[in-house]
Amino acid sequence: MINTILDVSATKAMSLDVDAAVSFGPFLRHLQNRIAVEKTVKASFYRTIIEQFEMCGITPDTDIPMDKLGDYGLLMEYIYACVSPALTGEEEIAWGLAVPLQPIVFYGTEAMYNMLTLRLEDKSQTYVVEKTPEDHHRERLHFIYSLILKRLYNFQIPAQAQLHHAWTHAETGLLRYYSVSMDTDYLEVTAKGSLPELNFSELQGRVVEASGYDLLEEILPLHLFRFRGFAVLNVCDVTAEQSVDNIKNVRLTRTPGNEEESYNSVIRSLKTLVKNDRIEFDLFPFVRVNGKPVYGYVKGGNGILFSVWGEQTLTPEQFSEVAEAYCANPKSFFSPDINGRVEIKMKYLDGFRNAGVRSLALLPLFYNHNPVGVLCMHTWKDQTFDEKIIALLEPAISPIGQLLQIYIDEFNLELENIIKEHFTSIQPSVQWKFNEVAWHYLHARKKHRPLVSERIDFKEVYPIYGAVDIRNSTVERNMAIKADLENHLQILSDTLAELQPYDPSSLMQEMRFNCSKWQQTLQKAELGSLAENTLNNFLAEESCQYLHYVREQDPKATPIVDKFLGMLQAPDGPIHHHRHALEVSMQLINTTVNNYFENEKEQLQRAYPCYFEKFRTDGVEYDAYIGQSISPDKPFNPLHLKNIRLWQLSSMVAVTRLTHALISEMARPLETTQLIFIHNHTIDISFRRDERKFDVEGAYNIRYQMIKKRIDKVHIKGTTERLTQPGKIALIYSGERDVAEYRPFIAYLQETNALSNELEELELEELQGLSGLKALRVSVIYSSPGTC
Repeated sequence: MINTILDVSATKAMSLDVDAAVSFGPFLRHLQNRIAVEKTVKASFYRTIIEQFEMCGITPDTDIPMDKLGDYGLLMEYIYACVSPALTGEEEIAWGLAVPLQPIVFYGTEAMYNMLTLRLEDKSQTYVVEKTPEDHHRERLHFIYSLILKRLYNFQIPAQAQLHHAWTHAETGLLRYYSVSMDTDYLEVTAKGSLPELNFSELQGRVVEASGYDLLEEILPLHLFRFRGFAVLNVCDVTAEQSVDNIKNVRLTRTPGNEEESYNSVIRSLKTLVKNDRIEFDLFPFVRVNGKPVYGYVKGGNGILFSVWGEQTLTPEQFSEVAEAYCANPKSFFSPDINGRVEIKMKYLDGFRNAGVRSLALLPLFYNHNPVGVLCMHTWKDQTFDEKIIALLEPAISPIGQLLQIYIDEFNLELENIIKEHFTSIQPSVQWKFNEVAWHYLHARKKHRPLVSERIDFKEVYPIYGAVDIRNSTVERNMAIKADLENHLQILSDTLAELQPYDPSSLMQEMRFNCSKWQQTLQKAELGSLAENTLNNFLAEESCQYLHYVREQDPKATPIVDKFLGMLQAPDGPIHHHRHALEVSMQLINTTVNNYFENEKEQLQRAYPCYFEKFRTDGVEYDAYIGQSISPDKPFNPLHLKNIRLWQLSSMVAVTRLTHALISEMARPLETTQLIFIHNHTIDISFRRDERKFDVEGAYNIRYQMIKKRIDKVHIKGTTERLTQPGKIALIYSGERDVAEYRPFIAYLQETNALSNELEELELEELQGLSGLKALRVSVIYSSPGTC
């Protein structure tokens, strides 16, 4: 054990004016309480500890100065013996004692001090999330006021999400993740006088805001309280869990087009999971066209599988045959050395040997029991690994399988989009340009001239962007899933109760117990990923297998079992009711909004041709471009731009009313938010053949595209409030000149009772690479028909 004072804040902690001191009083009082009820030999041990403290002149009322903490190493060793796991060796845990309310450790295991001093001394260590002194100060205030309110007011502040600390391991160069828990059982809080009265209703709403602690510091200044005792720290290595979570996050947050970045993140997480940067990984998804395996053309790692199984080695027909055979009988393969006496005879390993591979593992990946790809794990030349390393991958196998399924789905969607874009009519507003370029291409080919890919671009067009999003769609999905799981468990519980007379066995009791346990778990808290997977396995596999078993054992149980299985298979039945209701409601909104814009698009073209393209997200987004270059034969007037901008604002009013009116028709009531981004300068767009869509050109114009992608969840500056809100239209802009033309439109719609008279002028938080954005926000009046 080490008895040394160590400031672990790395000078980031801001000073606090608080009456706090180390005291063994709370610990001694706890021992005295335990002696009064303890009937085992522990009571004698506790008395011995108290005697040791008394021999050193320590009473429950004694405060220990910081410079005297080194004098009580033996007493602290007794504390360690009391509060640490009895059968766990000192070298096995990172455990320590800390000064009340300060990031200072004064006693602990060698593992704890090694971990903390390594981080403090190595200046090259980089945290995954850097915290400012203000962030640290806010976290400390949250901890202190949580303690005060819980101990003295019996009021619980919502707990902060647990943060993992990460730094780079010096030997492997890989991140290591640790979680820190703090036990405050031996830390007492007392008021120096009478406690101030609190308005808990107001407090409940304020403590979740960043400014809430300013209020607490005003009504509950820290000098009113006295803190005595110590905190017990426990640090756990959660590298494996966090690595798997990182892979799951990639699965949930990745978007089409960032496959390389997503896969690189997965590969880093796999290396972290096996704690070896010299082990290489590769992912190979199985994509199909018309049911036959084809190349996916996206590397999921270092590309060894694409080198061995790719076009340079196999013809498409050969690859399809090999992949189909593997999918029919997917097996794992492992060899610590593919140059071994047995392995050298395996011809299919020649490609790996020629590439310089030494150890090799090929693991099939599944999604819903269907093979979706292969995970390759290998080393080069002199490096090797064994089966124990492969076993470390086990928790990541399922998430990676799901990730490959997402890629397969996106591949299929890409095929559908290509069919739609290539074999459906191009928008009339720009078709003339495609006709012109196609004619030039055809003319050159007929004349046997060199074929040149001519650019399709439009100069100096005004961009118009809008987004209608379903509010809290992710939260709604999670709630629907949880509600359906609760229904599923209740129906299963009732079914098992009915089946009890047909199978009064211990197996039935276990099934009913597990069902009840999962019901209680769902009621207490949100499920983690692992628990959710376990529950789904229980519902989809274990329970169904058991019900089939009961039906086979006693045919009289068939009606009861068939009734349950029928509900399970019905997509709109009680077991899937909430998810089905949510999906139907979201489809109703999207279909209504999509149809509205489709009809409006035709009306817009009559005033002046423009390019109008919609995107489906959880709602509907659109890009429109208008300008002289889109219709060279029709003079462009600034009034045409004013007209489409007024239409944009009026259409958002109409969409807001439409979606609001749908609420009464929805099985799951949902609301939408409306967003407009104003860009008052012309940009250049060109048709990108590789992506088969129009995109902006030039560095400045790309900034416009970057802003669009980052503003959907932007907050109002200095608050946690989202800019976009149901029933309101938000207009984001950079400078006053950008929004000047919209102000008369807003006034017009206010006078016609389409918009409320309250116009909010807001500053927005800084985004990555973006600052100075502002916004107008105005509410839509539902009751008046208006003129829009």
